[in-house]
Amino acid sequence: MSSTFPAIEADTETATALPWRNGFAQLGPSFSTRLQPTPVGTPYWVGRSDALVGELGLPAGWIDSAEALAALAGNAVLPGSEPLASVYSGHQFGVWAGQLGDGRAILLGEIDTPHGARELQLKGAGRTPYSRGGDGRAVLRSSIREFLCSEAMHGLGIPTTRALAIVGSDQPVRRETIETAAVVARTAPSFVRFGHFEHFAHSATDRTAELKTLADEVIDRHYPECRTSERFGGNAYAAFLDAVSERTAKLLAQWQAVGFCHGVMNTDNMSILGLTIDYGPFQFLDGFDPAHICNHSDTAGRYAFNQQPNVAYWNLHALAQALLPLIGDQELAVAALASYKTVFPEAYDARMREKLGLGGSAAGDRQLIDDALRLLAAERTDWTIFWRRLSDCGETGDTAPVRDLFIDRAGIDAWLPRWLAARNARAAMFPMRRVNPKFVLRNHLGQQTIEMAQRKDFSGVETLLNLLETPFDEHAGHETYAGFPPDWASTIEISCSS
Repeated sequence: MSSTFPAIEADTETATALPWRNGFAQLGPSFSTRLQPTPVGTPYWVGRSDALVGELGLPAGWIDSAEALAALAGNAVLPGSEPLASVYSGHQFGVWAGQLGDGRAILLGEIDTPHGARELQLKGAGRTPYSRGGDGRAVLRSSIREFLCSEAMHGLGIPTTRALAIVGSDQPVRRETIETAAVVARTAPSFVRFGHFEHFAHSATDRTAELKTLADEVIDRHYPECRTSERFGGNAYAAFLDAVSERTAKLLAQWQAVGFCHGVMNTDNMSILGLTIDYGPFQFLDGFDPAHICNHSDTAGRYAFNQQPNVAYWNLHALAQALLPLIGDQELAVAALASYKTVFPEAYDARMREKLGLGGSAAGDRQLIDDALRLLAAERTDWTIFWRRLSDCGETGDTAPVRDLFIDRAGIDAWLPRWLAARNARAAMFPMRRVNPKFVLRNHLGQQTIEMAQRKDFSGVETLLNLLETPFDEHAGHETYAGFPPDWASTIEISCSS
């Protein structure tokens, strides 16, 4: 096995007592089922985020212990944790899917960290009552993608769940073919989704009391300002919906600006905290195609790249419907959703101005942005490389590398002087290299890393993680990771199977 991880010796010391809180477990049996993870055979480290280890304030050296390996594989339960699987429902591809829930994710609990309480969850830790016939496992392929993309999004400054580690096992798992099992240990302030609220609101019986319990817990823990807000006549639940709408709008603006396609924006995959959650058939754009569909299972294109902002708004409507028994007034609920229509375009324009290096706003910015997007779409110009070369041009004034990306030289030659004039006219110019990454998790990079890992060579995971944690830096010697995708990259099919 090619790896930089130290050898793990048998740990005979007393199990580590982490500072557990377990707030979600205290909500009661209507919200979750207590259960233990199902062990995997002969676990081994595949990847770890040392940066996140430090942020969580875990005991020094703990991550290198046999105890940590066993705990993050689901093979041992740490004292003080209260493992559970939560229940939720949701709309999938726009259709009500009924009860869903954590079918392969088990929440160990939440721990106090220097940055506040963080829930720790194992994805792929075995069957739960919500597995719906599935095996409750995750495979190495999808686990590597989620691990790397979680930390890549964090490196880009985009709100996201985080990934602490991947534990692998040679235990076979059947998907389209026989693959091997893996478990991702991931963290977030909360894993509550829109679907948690839909579950109680769409019940055949009146479950308003449980809906209120959940909403009160989330508000008190994560949106306390909604309790004292004077907006919406002091209605805390309308203020809550408004706040979630704003966070979601800002998140979507960041996705669109960086060229991120989620792939499966079901309501059960929407974080109530405005985090990117559930990395399944995601993709960062290669060539810019506004209508790009990254999910091979999305035959109707519901979750195409250019549809994501509208889908997020649709999902917020579903959340509003779920919260209506608490808000008590449909017009108030509609008013609470209105912030999305204002915040998203403002946030998106601000992000795009930053990408252009323009400080502040001015007349003509929207036209400049739209004209750039039309040029990119016409030739499927590489999204990340264009913006990075434009950043270099903003520093050096050399337009040749940007022009070389286009067959339509007349088009780019007409646009570049307009952009340069706008940039030079601004008193405060934004540092473009700090918003236009050199490195993103392209599909082919992920695929190459997966194939190495399937041969028990995990060095690719570590290399790619190091680049994606600081994606705006130059990282001399790693230019191939920032180059154009090979021709075969377009043949990679990513689906919901994981």
